[in-house]
Amino acid sequence: MDDPFVGGDSREVEKVIAKFAGDSGDGIQVFGAQFTLSTAIYGNDFAILPEFPAEIRAPAGTTYGVSSFQIQFGGIDILTPGDSPDVLIAFNPAALKINLGNLKPGTLIIINENEFDEINFKKAEWKSILQGEENLDDILAKYKTIKVKMNDMVVEALKDLDISHKDKIRTRNFFALGLISWIFDRPLEPILDFIREKFSKKPILQEANERALKAGYNYGETIEVSYRIKKIKIKKYSFEPGRYRYISGNEAFALGIAALKEKISIPIVFSSYPITPASEILHYLAEMRNFGIIALQMEDEIAAVNSAIGASFAGALGITATSGPGLSLKSEGINLAVMTELPLIVIDNQRSGPSTGMPTKTEQTDLLFAMYGRHGESPLIVIAPISSGDCFKAIFDAARLAIKYMTPVIILADQYLATGAEPWKIPNLDEIAKIDGKYWTDTKNFLPYTRDENTLARPWVKVGTPGLEHRIGGLEKSNIYGKVSYDPQNHDFMVKIRAEKIRRAQNDIEDLEVYGPPDAELLVLGWGSTFGHLREAVITSIEKGYPVAHAHLRYINPLPKNISEVLKKFKRILVAELNLGQLLLLIRGMFTVDAVGLNKVTGTPFRIVDIKYAIERELINLDKEGKLSKHIKVETGKEEKGGELKYAVN
Repeated sequence: MDDPFVGGDSREVEKVIAKFAGDSGDGIQVFGAQFTLSTAIYGNDFAILPEFPAEIRAPAGTTYGVSSFQIQFGGIDILTPGDSPDVLIAFNPAALKINLGNLKPGTLIIINENEFDEINFKKAEWKSILQGEENLDDILAKYKTIKVKMNDMVVEALKDLDISHKDKIRTRNFFALGLISWIFDRPLEPILDFIREKFSKKPILQEANERALKAGYNYGETIEVSYRIKKIKIKKYSFEPGRYRYISGNEAFALGIAALKEKISIPIVFSSYPITPASEILHYLAEMRNFGIIALQMEDEIAAVNSAIGASFAGALGITATSGPGLSLKSEGINLAVMTELPLIVIDNQRSGPSTGMPTKTEQTDLLFAMYGRHGESPLIVIAPISSGDCFKAIFDAARLAIKYMTPVIILADQYLATGAEPWKIPNLDEIAKIDGKYWTDTKNFLPYTRDENTLARPWVKVGTPGLEHRIGGLEKSNIYGKVSYDPQNHDFMVKIRAEKIRRAQNDIEDLEVYGPPDAELLVLGWGSTFGHLREAVITSIEKGYPVAHAHLRYINPLPKNISEVLKKFKRILVAELNLGQLLLLIRGMFTVDAVGLNKVTGTPFRIVDIKYAIERELINLDKEGKLSKHIKVETGKEEKGGELKYAVN
């Protein structure tokens, strides 16, 4: 619903986008997580986008120190955190300043009036206000604004509690959470449970935060705005009935590894080195030691990957996790796993690069590195989960393929999936197939590089097994016998058979599915985390009658068997990705199709409006080129940056 907050009344809407922004010390991520939990319990679908500064403690009040949390929630299937927020809570001028450019007229803005003073305007470097060129009221005139003196209100609510003034002010995030809970009719009980658990050893702080929460909720009754969001009733896109829980990508990875331990007969060793945004996986697994998982923090990225490879050599399944800079350091180790043909899983939570880049921002810029970022011909399997919850399934898929084909597998997730979250349908473990982790035990017919006739995988021998001693390492080996070989023809053969082994993994991956009308002429093609944004844009475009479809790659290497057949059905392929065209390069290089790119490297996800604009642009271009079977008529007569072209299909 467009601009649902204009009018200042009480009404019911299908979906809303809310954003909370302030300093890291304002507890924005706690605010967002607890509001999301209440939303899930209420019965809404949702998608979230947490954003936070790279610095552990950025200077308070600065624009580069702003932490934010955006959530889209509603009574229909929600595929993305949304574009422009319908409601913004800004705890200080910096939080308001960096979000103004993305607000629609009529947006509900709630500000903590106590923080909007000259000192904080200076910290935010808001020169136009400081120099008197404009004032805050004029800036906010086109929005519906509620100014709340949150600091004063929490101090008043806690005046009889024996805690410091600073601690009283720190409860304002719960005051704001209570206020927004009243506006959207969210239950307070789960938030109160969280407060009681978190502050169980500090009763006075528990009391303070409970009071602040209730004070904010009660204050909500004095304002003129309240909205009820419909509970999920419309199964419009893909939502399935069942038991759901709130889950992030990193938590899904950790739970996937824990569940994998129950479905595989061999040990699992997770070995990693802390790096944003992958560190949480190790944190979660460290709390799951009772599941029999060995979780190790190593001294660096190289040690992490090598210890995981050593675990696989010893008969365990080695898993490691990292981000772009760590993947660079792990490349030699991954190459060793390719040459030794040992199973290994590498989780890469991509972030903005190159080098240290922007550690807390998202990109899809490691695709070509995952494919080719090793010296020599070094093929391996690459999987790209499409949602936070899908990270759970990606672990199982990677384990099956790594063991069956005796190869490393890279899972390309990213910051958006790792720290974002969604409702996740809890799987029934009894319905998940077990994974065969059998070692070779036949001492009479053993040769280290004999190969399975279907998969071309070599035998997996648990090191130390009597009678199965063999040589392994980074030097090229002779076919079948596994002796060190410098024979050029043998090397040529071994290089090609390792590549063919990866190609044969096509037999164990799903065909590429196409969503959309059978007569669509433009295909939007994406991979990994962009699924929700692309699908939503395509759905709304189809609803307008546009001849467009969507296909999404979850497997990058090998590509699905039917990809060539799918691509050649369309007049043009719009390849959308958060990089400068890496998948586009592969598609153009491998298939003779008309492909163009939609690319973004701002460290933020796509906006739906930009994808829709690109779809319209390409349909208009195809029409001008005489390649469409139906004529496209532009109704607006002009193109507006960031807006939509409206046209009819005749």
